[in-house]
Amino acid sequence: MSNEFYDAGAARATKVNDLFARIARRYDFLNDLQSFGLHRLWKRRVVKLAQAAPGTRALDLCCGTGDITFALAQRGADATGLDFSPQMLEVAGERNLKSQISNLKFIQGDAQKIPFAENSFDIVTVGYGLRNLTSWEGGVDEMFRVAKPGARIIVLDFGKPANALWRAIYFTHLRLSVPLIGLLFCGNAQAYAYILESLKHYPAQLAVAEKMRALKLKNVQVINLLGGAMAINYGEK
Repeated sequence: MSNEFYDAGAARATKVNDLFARIARRYDFLNDLQSFGLHRLWKRRVVKLAQAAPGTRALDLCCGTGDITFALAQRGADATGLDFSPQMLEVAGERNLKSQISNLKFIQGDAQKIPFAENSFDIVTVGYGLRNLTSWEGGVDEMFRVAKPGARIIVLDFGKPANALWRAIYFTHLRLSVPLIGLLFCGNAQAYAYILESLKHYPAQLAVAEKMRALKLKNVQVINLLGGAMAINYGEK
């Protein structure tokens, strides 16, 4: 069965934007439900790896409502969150009005055409966004382009467990439980059924690591979470 929000071709960006426009207001709540709150721990792991500190510049791509962007700024980095969805950025902006963090800004933009010069950032992150791009490889290329020499490049996303039994259990959860959460709390099962559909077409953590090595990144690491159901890819330019 096809998913109304997934398209492997040129319409990908439009469909993903439609998806996030629908769920923006409930995005954080739904993430807590479907991950049992664990996504917050995984994002903290990303921020720890980023080594954000005063004097560093950080770019958080596909920033959504800004979890990682806020955390980078709270550790002193001059942080920019970029996202394609105006609805998600609206929620992030409202959060920022409440926090009033001065070293933080959000901009609308395309992670495959980042509106910054090469060698601009000490930290470049993307959380749960790489697999949504029309070309995830192009997204990694752009992360590399805007990263300074020595910069940390970090990707957090859904993974594919190596263990066949665990992979089958995990994919069953994504196929049945997660869409049910979307139906009950968002009124649209397709919105979260999209996760499994997008993951089927995303080569996940091992391919991202291979791409990082092809770009000659140093200290490339794959940090598997929940037995590889989630993963962090790390590399240094």
